[in-house]
Amino acid sequence: MAIQILLLIVGLALILFGANWLVDGSTSIARKTGMSEFVIGLTIVGIGTSTPEMVVSYISAFQGQSELALGNVIGSNIFNILMILGVTTLISPITMSKENRLKDIPLNIIVTGALMLIWILHSVVGVGANEISRIEGGLMLAAFALYLWIMFRSGNGAEETRQEEETKTFPNWLSVLMILGGLGGLIIGGRFFVNSATAIAQYLNLSEKFIAITIMAAGTSLPELATCIVAARKGRNQMALGNVIGSNIANILLIVGGAALISPLSLASIAWVDFAVMMVASLVLLMSAYTIKRDRIDRREGTLFIIIEVAYMIWLFLNA
Repeated sequence: MAIQILLLIVGLALILFGANWLVDGSTSIARKTGMSEFVIGLTIVGIGTSTPEMVVSYISAFQGQSELALGNVIGSNIFNILMILGVTTLISPITMSKENRLKDIPLNIIVTGALMLIWILHSVVGVGANEISRIEGGLMLAAFALYLWIMFRSGNGAEETRQEEETKTFPNWLSVLMILGGLGGLIIGGRFFVNSATAIAQYLNLSEKFIAITIMAAGTSLPELATCIVAARKGRNQMALGNVIGSNIANILLIVGGAALISPLSLASIAWVDFAVMMVASLVLLMSAYTIKRDRIDRREGTLFIIIEVAYMIWLFLNA
């Protein structure tokens, strides 16, 4: 147990250092290429910090553990919005642009709704086998490729809200090394944390489903959490918002799609409550763009996000 706790601490340290390098390197590239911080967060950072989820879900698919692959993604997407954005707003309220409200957040809802529709068709209506097929997985990957193409073509994505602030830039080669080193720290640290946290959870006799949707999901989302906290402390909250939205879209289209292509993912073990909370989290994010202060997510809304996440965790624990 002592070794697992030590690995837990080492993993957290690697995640924090990796997040700092990733944010600085990505921001430097954003400034030099003219691409907005939001688009950088949506693509490079969003996909990069989703790598732990990808590793866990792809390996699970190879091993035929579809409940772990799918549960990890659903739990991560819920954690990303409710806990990560909630904690981030407590540090610094997240400013929203008009494009965030009208395009980016609705796109996240559409992608989430598509996954929920697949579950409804197979699990509720009874269309075909109760699983996400390879064909559906291939369509998700095609949709993700189209999404990336549109994002890079748009270049500037969301409106910048802090262009006036001077940002330190680095030589291109150093920026790339910082991004790669940051991603390496996030991935290795994430694996240390997940493995040790899982071992500790099993030692405490917690169920596998509880581990997959809570501890595993939170562990693989630690890169997003660390990146968003660092971005918020540096005043780059557009990157934080882009990271969460980009990660959630990548989790569904890239990770679920790729895992389903490897091996069809059974939907039998995933409860309707899990899909419902994932959709509610996306809708609450959209609602926050039009309530209280329309141009940002403030600390009161962030606190509400955290309360919903904690309530969901309690429900899972009581039904473990």
